[in-house]
Amino acid sequence: MRRVVIIGGGAIGSAIAYFLTRSPEGERFEVTVVERDFSYRQASSALSASSIRQQFSTAINIRMSLYGIDFFRNLGETLRVDDDVPDIGLVEPGYLYLASQAGVDVLRENHAMQKAHAVDVALLTPDELKARFPWISTEGIELASLGLSGEGWYDGYSLLQAFRRKAVSQGVHYVQAHATGLRRDGRVLTGVRLDSGDTLDADVVVNAAGAWAAKVAQWAGIELPVRGRRRSVFSFSCPETLPGCPLVIDTSGIWLRPEGRQFICGFAPSEEQDADDAPLEVEYEAFDSFIWPSLAERVPAFEAIRMTGAWAGYYEMNVFDHNAILGLHPDCDNLYFANGFSGHGLQQCPAAGRGVAELIRFGEYRSLDLSPVSFERILENRPLVEKNVI
Repeated sequence: MRRVVIIGGGAIGSAIAYFLTRSPEGERFEVTVVERDFSYRQASSALSASSIRQQFSTAINIRMSLYGIDFFRNLGETLRVDDDVPDIGLVEPGYLYLASQAGVDVLRENHAMQKAHAVDVALLTPDELKARFPWISTEGIELASLGLSGEGWYDGYSLLQAFRRKAVSQGVHYVQAHATGLRRDGRVLTGVRLDSGDTLDADVVVNAAGAWAAKVAQWAGIELPVRGRRRSVFSFSCPETLPGCPLVIDTSGIWLRPEGRQFICGFAPSEEQDADDAPLEVEYEAFDSFIWPSLAERVPAFEAIRMTGAWAGYYEMNVFDHNAILGLHPDCDNLYFANGFSGHGLQQCPAAGRGVAELIRFGEYRSLDLSPVSFERILENRPLVEKNVI
């Protein structure tokens, strides 16, 4: 029985643990997950806006999220533990991408890719957009793309806990500790060192450490282009309702969506302002100076909003090409990577978890070929360009 140690017990690490132990037949694994904080107070899984979309520009991201939405729709039974049927509160109002004249060609190219993969999406003219969503201003909008199904949001913390409970029911052991290093013998890792002074013996090690994944890679002498990038999320109330409101991505770069009787929103800082490992402090100034004025321009009803709360979390940003990094590095025979999701981790954790588990079990992908997001593309300087990054 091979001993697998997973560093990081968030949604990615827990999904891998679940898929590795779900089969009653074939090779059995002794799986230990090392998680530094069982409260998950700074975990991306708990602080994420927790959305899923199919409107990507690359085939691999579309395929991973198509699997993700199918998994989420059936999650209650799939991750059920006895009478405990998890519910992540999945809703599917869609994503709405707005494009100015400068973005029309890209939106049409993305649409063609999405339709080729059977994504349920429609292009809308400004008149069609206004007819469907009378509360939106179409000023400066030349075209819009709306997901008609398979896109929406859910409770990311509940998803994490559902994976974790199911993994534990299948024999996975969670250890609350800080990993501090790796024990290595030539091309093979033999253990994971903990802050307690103990070392967990390992035949396989998985790096699922999220925003802190680069440090784990450095212990093995590997450079991983993943950095923790802060993202602020704001909640606000509005006296008016917006019937049928999807998740909207504005031309300004701001996104917004309903959250119960309120709304939440966020934005991506400019590259110059997007510092590595910034403290998890909310960028309140950005709300007043940029977000609120932009929201009010797009939705006139938002002139009367009131901010009700805010939080900050980390994207585990792949600074090479903003896409996941999965699988082995050629310098180490048994260190598997599941990192760099750049804001897509929760929606892609079912596909990533299944894929990494297949690599460990069979030495190859059997369900969905995830080789386009392997480490090789980074070593060969072949970025996987995703145009729809938010």
